[in-house]
Amino acid sequence: MLQVFSSYPTFLVFLSVVLAAVITVLFTPFWIRLLRRDHIGQQVRADGPQSHLVKQGTPTMGGVVMLLAAAAVVLLLGRWSLEMWVLLAATLLTGALGLIDDASKVIKERSLGLKPKAKLAGQFAIAIAFCLIAVNYLGIAPTIDFPFIATIDLGIWTTVLPNGFQIPWLYLIFVVILLAGMSNAVNLTDGLDGLAGGTVMVVMVVMAAIAYRMDLLDGAIFAGALAGACIGFLWFNAYPADIFMGDTGSLALGAALGCLAVLTKTEATSLIIGGLFVVEALSVMIQVFYYKRTRKRLFLMAPLHHHFEKKGWSEVKVVIRFWIISGALAAIGFFLCFSESLLKVAGV
Repeated sequence: MLQVFSSYPTFLVFLSVVLAAVITVLFTPFWIRLLRRDHIGQQVRADGPQSHLVKQGTPTMGGVVMLLAAAAVVLLLGRWSLEMWVLLAATLLTGALGLIDDASKVIKERSLGLKPKAKLAGQFAIAIAFCLIAVNYLGIAPTIDFPFIATIDLGIWTTVLPNGFQIPWLYLIFVVILLAGMSNAVNLTDGLDGLAGGTVMVVMVVMAAIAYRMDLLDGAIFAGALAGACIGFLWFNAYPADIFMGDTGSLALGAALGCLAVLTKTEATSLIIGGLFVVEALSVMIQVFYYKRTRKRLFLMAPLHHHFEKKGWSEVKVVIRFWIISGALAAIGFFLCFSESLLKVAGV
């Protein structure tokens, strides 16, 4: 397929969005019916907003269709490069980890799923493998670029094995924190109908543009396919949701964002592009820390989207306003990625 449209890379990226959206829209109804038949539904946390209790039993694990749709499109349109396989492997493996977590919740009929240590161990293993492959076989430099500030070399403490295989310890630790952090941050954001799907869609569109601008066509197709899958999924996940993506989708999408950030060398600006996810995760960390110190809650409820629900905002209002915030942060991050080069061209 790529050979046919090799002279039209922009078309390939847009096609990846459209195809992934169409596939997701076509197959999600079948998945919903299958889940309902087998009584596989969401377990709602007992201490959550009372308005969410009606969501108990809503089909979950919608991320299965999203990831399969995106993978099919990437395999169809991509060049089957190592870059493509590494992105797919890291994302699908994290999705598989989320699927185990979702299945555990359904079987045990509780909202907790896998134990945190088990989940983190899986995420760390995937992140370590991804980082070492990226550095040794994809030529990714163990550095972090801060636009207008500096480039920090995290490869200063590197072990080189006899066969030339490099282990940049500081960069490895950073990538593990980035991937696991983004994965769990998107997972925490997935608490309202359409919230994670809409915000990830916006972020992936921007990451596709960044990858394309950096001549990483497979990365752009990959991000475009995930954006398209989110668009198709939103048709069924918009309020009131017919299905949730579950940890299968949210953990994988967060990991995909982290992987794209590493390959495009936007590790620092990805924290702005995905700033909403970072804020959601920080709200939980701050809430836990503050409560342990004072036995009081700083937020009415964490993650942050539940705080605004408790303040009386409707679920739809929270989701739409968070979409807007996510779009603004993604635009700022996109600007920072290329502002230095644009200013140099302009002679500023």
